[in-house]
Amino acid sequence: MRAYIQDVDIDTENGFRRGNALVGGGEVRFFFDGAPEIPADAKAVDGAGKILIPGLVDVHTHLREPGFSYKETIRTGSLAAMRSGYCAIYAMPNLDPVPDSPEHLKIETDIIARDAAIPVYPYGAITVGEMGKELADIGGMTGAAAFSDDGHGVQSDEMMREAMKTVKKTGKLLAAHCEVNDLLRGGYIHDGAYAKARGHRGICSESEWRQIERDIALSAETGCPYHVCHISTKESVALIREAKARGVDITCETGPHYLVLDENDLREDGRFKMNPPLRSREDREALLEGLCDGTIDMIATDHAPHSAEEKSRGLEKSVMGVVGLETAFPILYTELVLKGVISPEKLVNLMSLAPARRFGTDTKNCLALMDLTEEYTIDPEKFVSMGRATPFAGMTVRGKCVMNVLRGEIRYFSEM
Repeated sequence: MRAYIQDVDIDTENGFRRGNALVGGGEVRFFFDGAPEIPADAKAVDGAGKILIPGLVDVHTHLREPGFSYKETIRTGSLAAMRSGYCAIYAMPNLDPVPDSPEHLKIETDIIARDAAIPVYPYGAITVGEMGKELADIGGMTGAAAFSDDGHGVQSDEMMREAMKTVKKTGKLLAAHCEVNDLLRGGYIHDGAYAKARGHRGICSESEWRQIERDIALSAETGCPYHVCHISTKESVALIREAKARGVDITCETGPHYLVLDENDLREDGRFKMNPPLRSREDREALLEGLCDGTIDMIATDHAPHSAEEKSRGLEKSVMGVVGLETAFPILYTELVLKGVISPEKLVNLMSLAPARRFGTDTKNCLALMDLTEEYTIDPEKFVSMGRATPFAGMTVRGKCVMNVLRGEIRYFSEM
């Protein structure tokens, strides 16, 4: 199938420009001066009210397969991403078996090769079983896109030092979930006003930023390219800003929920429970400042599906994690772009260009056509993902993917 998209706002190196685009059949062509005759085999698509942007890249998803396919599969997770405008997603290694060796990684990559709707790039684990006791076979996992123990902070300073030295030799990134276990003290939401008022056990901010502080020092010492996952505190922003000023090879991400929500939005409902937790208003404001000044490099969803039963136990007993692939762009466009916090060009950089640059993602001829005109309500029952838990359920948004072009081929079109 080919399509000719007419009078659409196209993201270019010099900002958005009105033009036409011919896509499909393995090619992508833009026309800004004059409109050629529409090819007979191309479907005419009205681009009014739409933007054509580089395909989105999510460097932090949990696809749950192998090991937990009752929560999500590589097929359902990648389909959800495809229908949301993503051209590539990166899958975290908290699986069963954990991809901590070439043999274990192959189990995952075989499923990816068979079932993935779009490119899925797997992380290899930093330590065996993500247990933090013994280094994984980092050098042997040539099929790993990067390395992480996401879901677990590496507690030993020496273990993290050796991991960074080893990852540096591969030329890939080490992406860290930063959490000091000794500071958790049984907490499950932010240690703030909401927790205190309702008798919940809180997770202190120091549990996150203290390990970031350690890892920054180790990255500076070893020269390992370092990426910080899902930052949520004002102290984390300040530490990363200062490290960048000193020339440390560091990038970071945050999630849509940390930019749009804070502890004042909490409800006694498992769909508001994730790790790290929603923090204070001051933390959210610091994240927005870091987003605007370039301290925060990219936005990743931390898409973390669970079964309905696992998320039905309230704030205290529900498992950590919310889904995000199908809400990220509309939430961020509605809450940040339409409210003047960031420009649409900035949003494209945060969700596509910056993650692709840092992780070396091939996005050539990958595009997403986003309709910005229709208002709709986020309804988890309409998700392609098997996960339904989202704090954004019921919110009214604008921005919906209507076409996904992958390597010049139309892989999804809402009118198909």
